[in-house]
Amino acid sequence: MTNPIEVRAAVYRGDNGDRLAVESLLLDPPAHGEVRVRVRAAGVCGSDRHVIDGEWQVPLPAVMGHEAAGVVEAIGTGVRELAVGDHVIIAWHQACQRCAECTGGKPWACMRVRSNDSQLPDGTTRWHAADGAEAWPYLAVGALSERIVVPDFAAIKVDERVPFDVASLIGCSVGTGYGAVVNNARVVAGESAVVIGAGGVGMSIIAALRLAGASPIIAVDVTEEKLAEAKAAGASHGVLGGAELAETVVALTDGGADVAFEAIGRVATMEQLPGLIRPGGRAVFVGLPPEGQELRIDGLQLAYDGKTLIGSNYGGLVPARDFPRVAAAYLAGELALDELISARGTLDDVNEAFDAMRRGERTRTVITFEA
Repeated sequence: MTNPIEVRAAVYRGDNGDRLAVESLLLDPPAHGEVRVRVRAAGVCGSDRHVIDGEWQVPLPAVMGHEAAGVVEAIGTGVRELAVGDHVIIAWHQACQRCAECTGGKPWACMRVRSNDSQLPDGTTRWHAADGAEAWPYLAVGALSERIVVPDFAAIKVDERVPFDVASLIGCSVGTGYGAVVNNARVVAGESAVVIGAGGVGMSIIAALRLAGASPIIAVDVTEEKLAEAKAAGASHGVLGGAELAETVVALTDGGADVAFEAIGRVATMEQLPGLIRPGGRAVFVGLPPEGQELRIDGLQLAYDGKTLIGSNYGGLVPARDFPRVAAAYLAGELALDELISARGTLDDVNEAFDAMRRGERTRTVITFEA
């Protein structure tokens, strides 16, 4: 058996506030049905911030990051559809591939998934320290590291013309936003839409709405700078959030939007969503709030107006189907994704990237790695 390799990674141990430590760990070789990927780009995502800010609990120590693209550099036994040198996007929701939900085309609804608990499908981890103590890859990826080991079905081959930084975003923020529009809301041309939150996921929703032919597309955020970026990405209107948001949206859409998306994960804005849509409209909850928080929704309004609430888990993606579709749309010039990247940095810049996220300064920071 091949020996473990030493890998630099951004690790959260829970004993130093919200700081990550860039340190060396050992990564075991890929087991049966697994591949080792040399990470070339990893997005800095709000889901990771929930963990390091203490809002979500995961096994510790955790190798953080889950939004990645890279190159396959080693394969385990039984791997047939991937080869060394393939460019891949990593899927963090690693469904079991066998249950009724998976075989029915809904892997996002898999009841046996272990990646949410930062475990590979066999319930283990490939990460450990020199003394043998285990470390756990966040969402079974651990993307903020030089190399990772994942199941072969979680490494989706992508056209080599797609830049690694863009490809990494397809694995989470872009894929989630695209899927929320195409798979969950099933937006059709001419429908009106409102998007609360112009961060990485919100901007991806806007780009997908533009591709779907939605009109008008109303972006909502708390800064004029973010709203200007949203308009550049395809929004027809930019509106500052506030108490009069519902009245503004109703006026712009002649009665309320056909579909509204919340892409932040704040209870206050999630509770606003049903009031932004017209009778028969759809409200799509894409952002993820801290654990244990509840929403107050007017049930009579929902029933009387025939409004539909939709939960969006990973955009209802089927990664093997949807990642290549998104990549193809990008290459065809139909999805403007380069503009979503506000900054690039190295692994040593990871704490500053999260600080910038907390300040609301960037759409997406991508950590890049040398070839």
